[in-house]
Amino acid sequence: MDCKRIPVSFRVTPQFKRALEIAAERERRSQTNLVEKLLFDFCEKSGIEVEGVLADSSAKRRLRT
Repeated sequence: MDCKRIPVSFRVTPQFKRALEIAAERERRSQTNLVEKLLFDFCEKSGIEVEGVLADSSAKRRLRT
């Protein structure tokens, strides 16, 4: 998977933004990292295969446990 970062922009409600700030702070993650983790976890749980996503997240989990 290409490691280059690309910008993504979308609008959210103030409540979503505040929830993201609180959740990221609690998890000691950046907001971007939290959204990325949540999306990759969802893809893995739902069987959504995106090139490099399932293999990468499974390998990371094996390293943590």
